[in-house]
Amino acid sequence: MTASLDTTTQPAESTANAAVFSMRNRVPAQSVLEELVQHQAGTPPRSLWARFFGRSPLTADSAAWYQGARGEIAVGAILARLPENWTAFHALPVGTKGSDIDHLVVGPAGVFTINTKHHSGKSIWVAPRTFMVNGQKMPYIRNSEHEAARVTKILQRRMPQLAPAQSVITLVDPKKLTIKQKPQQVQVLDARHLRRWLMKRPVALTAADLDQLVEIIDDPATWSPAPAADASVLMAQFNNLHAEVKSARFGRSLWALLFTAAFIGAGIAAFPLLIDFFMTLASSLIK
Repeated sequence: MTASLDTTTQPAESTANAAVFSMRNRVPAQSVLEELVQHQAGTPPRSLWARFFGRSPLTADSAAWYQGARGEIAVGAILARLPENWTAFHALPVGTKGSDIDHLVVGPAGVFTINTKHHSGKSIWVAPRTFMVNGQKMPYIRNSEHEAARVTKILQRRMPQLAPAQSVITLVDPKKLTIKQKPQQVQVLDARHLRRWLMKRPVALTAADLDQLVEIIDDPATWSPAPAADASVLMAQFNNLHAEVKSARFGRSLWALLFTAAFIGAGIAAFPLLIDFFMTLASSLIK
């Protein structure tokens, strides 16, 4: 068992810092948000005409990060609705190359590493060792297995009796999900079913085990060093960018609707002229 923190002997400043750097304070998609902000940094503001015609504020490099952030934030909201005896951690840093675990969830059923994929409107096809998005192979199964094994190794250093972490790939807003045959070690789910699936898993941990496990995961020393970015600032920046993206999308849709209406209107106005033309042409051919 890990020793509990004796706050009576800790300086107030030390106790406050421990709270600040708690891993539970990391928000969904925090690592992705940091990358998104970095890619957007230095991007000049859109001109008045660019905003008027609905040009996206996203750069070519940041669009994928934006989509990834939206997916992880959506899954984070789902996990926030789990019962009190479940705890969700987000964007946990691992390794030395900036990798992270999208979501790590612990509850009565055990430990789950959750890898979020946002493939809105795309068709997903899954077999034991194959994961395809619109017919293109992706290494998601192998990567998810590796993540679960890495987390298991990290946690078993301090809790050797812990069972291996279970790996989950959760999909946000897919057009179609076809599971030809389930992978042996990875559960693939539509995000809409994630919460119910987790809660239906059989009980594997006692309340005491859960308390110990949460304490271990919450300790920054368990994970790779990561910059202590202000999560509230990151979320505010994302929310502002998200509002701009939605506004630009609405503007493009409105212009498309106006052009379509104008085209149809022009066609209706020209219809009598077309009738006269074809009637004249037919008369000349008969003569």
